[in-house]
Amino acid sequence: MSSSFGTLLKVSTFGESHCKGVGAILDGCPPGMPLTESDIQPQLDRRRPGQSRLTTDRQEADQVTLFSGVENGVTLGTPIGMMVYNKDQRPGDYREMRKIPRPSHADYTYQMKYGIRASSGGGRSSARETIGRVAAGAVAEKILRLAYGVEILAWVSAVNTIAAGDINLHTITRERVDANLIRCPDVEAAARMEALVAEVKEAKDSVGGIITCVCRNVPAGWGEPVFDKLEARLAHAMLSIPATKGFEIGSGFAGTRLRGSAHNDPFRAADGRLGTVTNNSGGIQGGIANGEPIVFRVAFKPPATIGLPQETVDFDGNPVSLEAKGRHDPCVVPRAVPIVETMAALVLADCALRQKAIMGLRNLRQTQQPAGA
Repeated sequence: MSSSFGTLLKVSTFGESHCKGVGAILDGCPPGMPLTESDIQPQLDRRRPGQSRLTTDRQEADQVTLFSGVENGVTLGTPIGMMVYNKDQRPGDYREMRKIPRPSHADYTYQMKYGIRASSGGGRSSARETIGRVAAGAVAEKILRLAYGVEILAWVSAVNTIAAGDINLHTITRERVDANLIRCPDVEAAARMEALVAEVKEAKDSVGGIITCVCRNVPAGWGEPVFDKLEARLAHAMLSIPATKGFEIGSGFAGTRLRGSAHNDPFRAADGRLGTVTNNSGGIQGGIANGEPIVFRVAFKPPATIGLPQETVDFDGNPVSLEAKGRHDPCVVPRAVPIVETMAALVLADCALRQKAIMGLRNLRQTQQPAGA
């Protein structure tokens, strides 16, 4: 189904940008894990609109409510229902755009697919849909942290042509990422990024950017071969986020400029296991984690809805000049950081459960071997 993601740990999201609320159902969460709204709210706070002068002016607290799957602060193993009510929706801002497909937005394609669409705020194509993902992914993050010590950290590594310098993947912290409004741990680059985004917002325009993510302490063996390769699952998750236009892992496209002798990751023995000297593979080989940090990057386009006049046509083909109203982000990457983290958590937690099932069956086979076999 188009609104569901995952295999053993499955999330289904619901809601539109300007309906009464948005949320998610998370099925497959193990029982007995401590869980309250306070475990989920921090990531929603990092995603919410109106959090700084660099984001949309829409004011939403995005307070999550747990409706099911938890009793006395402990998960039951049954589906977890999570809901966030919309409070500052203004569908009237979109009245003039009901007959005009916004350039590079999903208005036209949704209309062609369904013959109808939510005409205010983009409906399901709005980034407001990601609230359900973030809420469910925050639960997945806790599963990974408690059971395996996995850490997932993302940050803004580029805005337009301004790029951050090299970041130490082993020492970067969420506190350092959140130390500035743009969520870039390179302080000098962050200042220039913030100035650019503020300038673009004032000009009623928009810019894109890149988010880098590292997943630390992922055990070797997670992931599946062939069609369900771990990097393919991560790419699926990331490219399902609104406004994404690119995904690369490890050396990515830059690796095409290297020879195999320079690109290969030689093995070494360290801390009682095999590791690699370099990490051009990005922590995944053959679709399966090799125990090194998983490193990938996600490209986000400039937001499609801008306030500048755009010469386009309405649904009947008549020429119009569109000046979009409403409240929109001039650059999505600061708010997309927790979305990238939580989508990665959903992928990895699902992989963890699948690996546990595989190992359980392998152990069962070993115990049933006949004597002397």
